[in-house]
Amino acid sequence: MTQFSDLGLAAPIQSALDSEGYVTPTPIQAQSIPPLLQGRDLLGIAQTGTGKTAAFSLPALHHLSASPKRPLPQTCRMLVLAPTRELASQIADSMRAYGKNLKLSVATVFGGVPVGRQIRQMQIGVDILVATPGRLLDLIDQRALSLRNVEIFVLDEADQMLDLGFIHSLKRIVPLLPKQRQSLFFSATMPKTIGELADKFLTDPVKVAVAPVSSTAERVDQYLTYVNQNEKQALLTLKLRELEIGRALVFSRTKHGADRIVRHLGAAGINASAIHGNKSQPQREKALSAFRDGSAPILVATDIAARGIDVDGVTHVFNFDIPDVPEQYVHRIGRTARAGASGMAMAFVSPDERGNMKDVTKLTKVHPTELPLPENFVVELKRLPLPKMGSQDDRERDALGSRGRNDGRGGGRGRPQHGQIHRGGTNRETSRDASPRGPVANPLGGRGHPGPQRSNWSPVDGGGRPDRGDRPQRPAEGNRPDRGERAGAGDRQQRPGGGNGGNGRRRGGRGRGGNGGGQPRAQQG
Repeated sequence: MTQFSDLGLAAPIQSALDSEGYVTPTPIQAQSIPPLLQGRDLLGIAQTGTGKTAAFSLPALHHLSASPKRPLPQTCRMLVLAPTRELASQIADSMRAYGKNLKLSVATVFGGVPVGRQIRQMQIGVDILVATPGRLLDLIDQRALSLRNVEIFVLDEADQMLDLGFIHSLKRIVPLLPKQRQSLFFSATMPKTIGELADKFLTDPVKVAVAPVSSTAERVDQYLTYVNQNEKQALLTLKLRELEIGRALVFSRTKHGADRIVRHLGAAGINASAIHGNKSQPQREKALSAFRDGSAPILVATDIAARGIDVDGVTHVFNFDIPDVPEQYVHRIGRTARAGASGMAMAFVSPDERGNMKDVTKLTKVHPTELPLPENFVVELKRLPLPKMGSQDDRERDALGSRGRNDGRGGGRGRPQHGQIHRGGTNRETSRDASPRGPVANPLGGRGHPGPQRSNWSPVDGGGRPDRGDRPQRPAEGNRPDRGERAGAGDRQQRPGGGNGGNGRRRGGRGRGGNGGGQPRAQQG
């Protein structure tokens, strides 16, 4: 069996690997490092957790140390592009660890932090720069950075770059690189666009494909429970109480939904934190730190923000919402059962998500074990505390939510914000909750749809909220026109009491476009 000591890496790098306890390379490392040491371009198909960071970092460090030179001011010798801040930070930390015995400088640039500090950092030049596309272009546009001396270029998570709308940024960045360079593309999947980019920017590349995306799901114990959307919060609370949790990741489709889950868990006495695109960089770092040190062992995340979260000891993954793209499910549950440890993944499947779950089982060829609702579920619903709701707008979002793709209702989704995924007209990280409207029982997950009467309110039976003076009554469902018949229904939401639209007030900000509206915008790092 191949070992790192057989690969011919420089002695300082091998010493660092020995101190980290790395002996045997993963399949992608064993297949990628030899040709990269020869200076070949590479196209690697491998998902997060397969060891691809070391696969490109080790030969790059070997090359840079073999030809030492001082980087010129405002330049870098190696450029690594990553889609998210967390992944950029993780890559930089790994390269510092592998190169700790080398006199090479490593810097990161991404949004969410003052740009002035990064401009000053670039003034003296760096050997290795790890960046997100948006902030990288900011520095280039401000003439604080030039790519003319890049010797090694790495594009990591290329498919995620495209999902985030970074394709135009990439098309601006690559022509700024010198033609004589070593280029590496890594992607978890191989869509046509990635193939076209590889053909355009790689020269006679070595192609390495390991660990097909569906295979890692086989190593995780998987379970699912069919439950109404509005009952998921209560089910999650009960599961977190009854299971022996080391660290648990909870995946929400939406940013607002992630915050709501954390708020409700806190009201139930469970310490959790959230990480998503709307969080500031200090907030994201604080949440990750609390997750790592165990002070907040429950981390609620969206798919975008979860890229780059590589924390050992994740014992459970909860799919609070089933993703629209089945590969995302596999990426999620692959964050547990690492390094030979056991792991459990639980999926909460609402009626409108059954089609999504069917797509997942078709991809993975694994049918999760179905678990019924706990026997005491209805009793426990009434015992669990009802969290205090936030602002009026927050309460309305909980009531209105956003529709699942299979619920048969009209209306589309709006323009994605910074940090969102856009694929096939569906935003999987929006500021709306994914729960469907309907007169359903509602112990924790926001109010049910208000009925024609606004009295006799109860947090369990899903009735409307208490009366508020002489506000006009909202007409019953049967008397209201369908969403598709209401003028501008796809562009705005109405506040409760808005009647048939004649005297309702419009919500501020952007509405939801009827056909998915607009093009995706790339986040600024």
